[in-house]
Parts: sequence; structure tokens; C-alpha cells
Amino acid sequence: MSDTVASPAKSKSASPLITILIASLMLFSMFFGAGNLIFPPMVGVSSGTNFWPAIIGFLIAGVLLPVAAIVSIAISGYSVRDLAGRGGLFFGIAFSVMAYLSIGAFYALPRTGAVSMETAITPLLGWEGTAANGIFNVIFFGIALALSWKPNNVIDILGRFLTPALVILLIALITLAVTNYERIPGTPTEAYESSPLVTGLFEGYNTMDAIAGLAFGIVIISSLRAKGFGRGGTLIRSTIIIGIIAGTLLAAIYLGLGYMAQTVPDGQSYESGAILLADSAKLTMGTPGQTVFSLIVVLACLTTAVGLITSTSEFFNSLVPKISYHAWAIIFTVLSILIAFRGLDAVMAVAVPFIVFLYPPAIALIVMTLVQPLVRKVVGFYWAYRLALWVSVLWSALTTISAQGWGTNILEPMLNLSPGQDLDLGWITPTFIAFIIGVVIDVIAKNADREVQKAKITD
Repeated sequence: MSDTVASPAKSKSASPLITILIASLMLFSMFFGAGNLIFPPMVGVSSGTNFWPAIIGFLIAGVLLPVAAIVSIAISGYSVRDLAGRGGLFFGIAFSVMAYLSIGAFYALPRTGAVSMETAITPLLGWEGTAANGIFNVIFFGIALALSWKPNNVIDILGRFLTPALVILLIALITLAVTNYERIPGTPTEAYESSPLVTGLFEGYNTMDAIAGLAFGIVIISSLRAKGFGRGGTLIRSTIIIGIIAGTLLAAIYLGLGYMAQTVPDGQSYESGAILLADSAKLTMGTPGQTVFSLIVVLACLTTAVGLITSTSEFFNSLVPKISYHAWAIIFTVLSILIAFRGLDAVMAVAVPFIVFLYPPAIALIVMTLVQPLVRKVVGFYWAYRLALWVSVLWSALTTISAQGWGTNILEPMLNLSPGQDLDLGWITPTFIAFIIGVVIDVIAKNADREVQKAKITD
């Protein structure tokens, strides 16, 4: 996931179609950071003969949910903090803070340094180990902090030229691998053998793009409004089109990377999608190709890091104005170095609890926001939002606590009462029940208000 916040081209003569196309590429660039490279190849090699259900699960979480998040923001017209505020003031602030931390210093930001090291530097130069990792990440994040110190067009310029170059190289890599090497699906690993779709789904969660979509949506809306798209149906339809175009491009790249990984000899011996992809580049294009690929990966990660430092620092500066933007930028940079120099596995170890906890309320928020316009004339969601979101938070928190080994003997039997808990989907049933109860309360409240209004008119 990339968080590079850019704006579409500012030419006043640009037609609506050109504006939509440029905004679509911008959204793709925001979603697709070099970190997103590491998951599809591992889905491909691990799923083996169960490739299609696994990759479909991955696309649901890694493409469909992010696009739905963009649409939900378009429908509501709010920022993620305002949208999350439908669950109450505390939920709105807490969810937004955790969302920005997860796409920032606790996951996506240190991932840019870790992926750069493992995908580009180690395979090309052979540098590895704690010392090399630490030195590289200090230099990498030092440059990112310097570029973030005074945010300007450098993010827009690098992102606009770099993303097409990265996509072109990936298409070339995928095409060469698929056409020159035989695809030989292996035996699925245990997880992909028993439940390939759900396992792929949770790999798609690792991109964090569904949560990022909630933060990115307002950027797209603001860009379109600046281009004169107004605030009505045209804006919503245009945003949906942009989401579909960006999502289609994401899906095509993910499919290609997963499919390509099955052409790599002994693919299941790899423990990291980063190393697998680097070796595939060398196999298909030789050392020169690997060199170019490594350079683009580092630059892609760098622009992503700049965007993440900038956006998260600006958010926390708006939340706590007494701490300056520059102070927040330094804090997040130092945290990222400390996490990233330990390697990609350490980043994932920090991220997984956040991912497990945040996704249920994020999905519930997205779905309810999409449903609300369909029933607005019948009922307005108030308690529906609050009850469903808090139940999803409670269930998600208990699941995360149990997964960490705290009170498992007490929590697990209770959580297992919900269908799908063994697949980490047990939160759906209690959340849906809470949502229905909330809707009933909202309908009763609305009818009561109508009766009060009628009584006033009669009097």
C-alpha cells in the first residue's frame, strides 16, 4: 500500500474523462506501494493447485474492500474521522488513530524499508544481517524524512513518473515469466488445502488497503471537487468509476504476480515473497534486469515512505496541535527505523494484531455506509451504527487477546459459539445481530418522532 497523496493534473482544459483517468492512476499509485508486491507471489506458490479460490479470496480483501471503502467515503462525503464518528465520538477518534498508525509507523511505513532491503538490496548486493539492515534503514528513512520536511511537488512528481515505470516493469516481468517458463502448481500448503479462499482473504488483509481506502477516499473527492465535479450524483458516479479502474489495474497486477510465482522453480521453498520476486526478476531478465528492478523498488518504497510520513504526521498534528508536524515526522521516522531494521518478519509480527483487530469494525463501517442510502427513506442509522460497530470492536478485541494467548481457555469456548470463528470470521454473526437490533431501535425512534410531530400538528 502506498499513501502518496497527490493531485490530478491541474490543467484547466482537461476533460472530465482525462481527469477521471488521471485520478484513477493516482488512486492506484496511492494503493500500490512496493510492499504490495510481497503478498501475491506467496499466495501463488503456497496455494498451488488451489490457486483460483485463494487468489479470489485475496482479491476480495485486497481489491474489492478498498474499492468499497472509496465508494463509502464518496457516498458519505466525509473524512475517515467523521465517518468513524458515526460510532460515537470516542470510536471516531480511536478508530482513526489506530487506522493511521497501522498504515503508518506500526506497519506500512517500516514495511517500506524492510521490503526495500529484502527485495532490492540483499538480492543485488548481498548485504544482509542486523548491521547492514540498520545502516540501510537509517539512510533510507533519513532521506524520506528530509523529503517530508517541507512537503512539495516531489511526491507528486516521483509518484506520477515512478508508478507507470513500476507497472511497465512488472508487466514485462510477468509476461516474460509466463511466456518463457512453464507454470507448475505445487501441492497446496496445509492452510490453502483446507480453506484456500479464507486463507487468501486474510493474506489480502495484509495489504491494509481497505483501511487505507477510508483515508484515501476524501483525497479523491477533494480532487474531483476542485475540478468542478460538484457534490451530487456526478461526483459519486465518477468516484465509483475511478475506484473500479484503479481496482481493475490492481487485480490484474495481483493476478499476474500470483500466476507468475508458480513458474519459479521450487517456489514453495521461499519464505518471503520479496526474495521470490527478486529471484524471478533475475531468472527472467538477468542481472541488468534485476538491477533496474531493485532501483525502482527502492524508489517506489521511498515515495511511499514520504507520503506516509507526511499524511500521518499531518493527521496527528491536527489531532494534537501542540506537537508540531516536524516533531510527529521525527517520531514516526524513528519508530519505523526501530521496527524495520529487524526485518520484514518483525514488521509482520507487529502488524498482525492490528490487522486482526481493525478489519472487523472497518468492514462493518464500510458495509453499513453502503447500505444506508438504500434504506434512507425508511430509517436513518444511528443505533445501528453504534451497536454494530461496538460489538465488532468487542468481538475483535477478544479474538485478538485470545490469539495472543491471554485468557485463551476462558475466551476461546465463548468465541467458538459464533459460526465461522475457526476461520476468524466469528465477528460477523454477533455484529449482524447488533445491527438488526439497532435498526429496530432506529425504526421505533423514527415512528415515535412521527407521532410526536403529528400530535403537534393536531394541537
